[in-house]
Amino acid sequence: MSDNKNTPGAENPEHFTGLHLGHIKKSAAGIPAIVESIKQVVGEAGAVRGLKALNHMNQKGGFDCPSCAWPDPDDDRSTLGEYCENGAKAVAEEATLKKLTPEFFAENSVQDLAALTDYEIGRKGRIAQPMFLPHGGTHYQPITWDDAFHKIGATLNKLSSPNEAIFYTSGRTSNEAAFLYQLFVRAYGTNNLPDCSNMCHESSGVALGESLGIGKGSVKLEDFYEAEVIIILGQNPGTNHPRMLTALQKAKANGARIIAVNPLPETGLMGFNNPQSVKGLLGMDIHLTDIFLPVIINGDMALLKAVEYYLWQHEQREPGKVFDRDFIEHNTVDFDAFINDLQQQNPEQLAKACGISLPQIREVADLLKDKTKIIACWAMGLTQHVNAVDTIKEIVNLLLLKGSIGKPGAGTCPVRGHSNVQGDRTMGIFEKPSEQFLDSIAANFHFTPPNKHGYDVVEAIKAMHGGKASVFIAMGGNFLSATPDTLYTAAALRKCLLTVHVSTKLNRSHLVHGHEALILPCLGRSDKDLMNGEEQIVSCENSMGVVQLSKGVLHPVSDQLLSEPVIVCRLAKATLGNRSPINWDNYLQHYDQIREDIERTIPGFGDYNKRLRDPGGFYLPNCNRDGAFNTTSKKAHFNIAPIHTIHLHEDDLLMMTIRSHDQFNTTIYGLNDRYRGIYKERRVILMNQGDMDRRNLKQGDMVDIYNHHGGVERVAHKFIVVPYPIPPTCAATYFPETNVLVPVNNVAKKSNTPVSKAVIISVKKVSGE
Repeated sequence: MSDNKNTPGAENPEHFTGLHLGHIKKSAAGIPAIVESIKQVVGEAGAVRGLKALNHMNQKGGFDCPSCAWPDPDDDRSTLGEYCENGAKAVAEEATLKKLTPEFFAENSVQDLAALTDYEIGRKGRIAQPMFLPHGGTHYQPITWDDAFHKIGATLNKLSSPNEAIFYTSGRTSNEAAFLYQLFVRAYGTNNLPDCSNMCHESSGVALGESLGIGKGSVKLEDFYEAEVIIILGQNPGTNHPRMLTALQKAKANGARIIAVNPLPETGLMGFNNPQSVKGLLGMDIHLTDIFLPVIINGDMALLKAVEYYLWQHEQREPGKVFDRDFIEHNTVDFDAFINDLQQQNPEQLAKACGISLPQIREVADLLKDKTKIIACWAMGLTQHVNAVDTIKEIVNLLLLKGSIGKPGAGTCPVRGHSNVQGDRTMGIFEKPSEQFLDSIAANFHFTPPNKHGYDVVEAIKAMHGGKASVFIAMGGNFLSATPDTLYTAAALRKCLLTVHVSTKLNRSHLVHGHEALILPCLGRSDKDLMNGEEQIVSCENSMGVVQLSKGVLHPVSDQLLSEPVIVCRLAKATLGNRSPINWDNYLQHYDQIREDIERTIPGFGDYNKRLRDPGGFYLPNCNRDGAFNTTSKKAHFNIAPIHTIHLHEDDLLMMTIRSHDQFNTTIYGLNDRYRGIYKERRVILMNQGDMDRRNLKQGDMVDIYNHHGGVERVAHKFIVVPYPIPPTCAATYFPETNVLVPVNNVAKKSNTPVSKAVIISVKKVSGE
């Protein structure tokens, strides 16, 4: 078993690659995005294989992008390519011809591989066969699939309680695999099903569920084309959801006004060169944002309250013309209490709390007062705060005042990250399952599933660290690099008897492991999936509730890869044996059998196999979209919450973690954040020039970054200072490099999401090497 002493830096190596600063870009996409996409795809997969993958990605009858969950158009899709730069990079890494054979692992010890950066690890290639790291071993070695499943099953069956095992899920897992996975885990006897949603949009699900009765957004893609105003909060679509820019461009052409709320002036929010138009190719960018509000970190609720305050003033002057009184009366509760609280607000104090001037706030209120078709979009800039749930409920408050839910061109739009994170939750990947879901499992599969809530991500880390859990199994993802408090999480994983990762490529979680470790290589989205001589299809659910098929088109790089559904079935058979009333062999005949059982178990999937094969798939039911609210009162709830105040000492800064442009989640595609003008380096801290001056720092200086939450000193060593247009007292760094600073005990209320967007830090200048 490795530990910090004999693998220094294994959790987060400190490497510099050569910082070069350029100009901050004024527009996203365009020719540079095309060039970079083609270069990556052809370089990894070759021209024929790579272009074949691109031509089938996000097309009807093709495969779903393994990157973000932005929806595909319901109607015709672009023949030039229905994908973005990051989607192309994701496929390049999946379609690569490079593969990791037993010889690779024999030549490279775990310690040597752990010394590489995440970028270097990810570029090594696809894992070609199951690999096993024995207790005390220094190198992974090949293992047969039968032996791997036997080892996992035997270890699980030796535990004194099923609750000592943790079953993590990544958002790339298909509906079919996710359904089987949760079915196996519950048949085994636990609800320990943490997933990546716990770390990203859990706050959205809680807030929307409590306020509106469904933990999903309410809009369709076509609503963007009818919207009068689109508010984008805490989201950077140019990097994280680039295909959204096309929808914003079309909305803009139809007359929509766009308000961007973000501490950083993100390029994709400002301008867009559509690579599928002549103007875009010529660099004639579309200016997207009408009003940009550089809010201070976690100032969003104060901003929303201030806007609502001025809307209320407009309503006082013109009763019934600003607020949708009919909608409020018939569809909401707690309006009077909300208004009583709103009247007590002080706009000057709210302006100070959000860092936006009163004239700018009034400009927003003036724009909204006559509008009813309003869409609010948000991402992790809002969800990863202590008060995240209340902030999202404040967005709901604003939409309810305007009657902007359940009508065309209006509604809620939490923009999900990974491509099937929403679908996994729909399939039952949730540590807190509803009684209705468990009752349906019991009725259809003739066993009593556990009803005790399981561990979410933060609880799972603590359980492993405290010895309450000793087996960790991950269906996809890079758990260590995605989670908070890196050293604490690494220590937790190292205490496990066994860690297992179902993966396509090598990542850091394979290198910080339990006493024993297994890597189980699976097919990717772009890979052909043959079972009994027939090509199989799987399905995914996007951000807007559309379920559509995904069918790979490429020959796998190895004949030793199994699909995720097959891996789950064989794992279940090896673990449960004759104890299981579920016919796992039936699912190994054809995936249609899986979908038949999903249809019987989960509402909204009637005629699943037939409708899935319809071009474009089908929409799941959405009560908000239909103007209904499945709350206890059957009405939408206004929410009252105080402003959350973060107290900073004189030398403190408030840091948020962000992605670079060459990155999707924990996967690092390259070292160039070209939209922000930062090249060849990731160990940087973006700071306001005034904050730099007060600390006698200049561009290029090196600092150590400290966090002392809970009396524990956390340090991220050697980061290069870069001046950037960010509000005073705020700073930004890339993750996963600074996840080491994110305290595992600082979480959002109700959702328990780690607070990665508001980390109190101090910096100390160090000498360069």
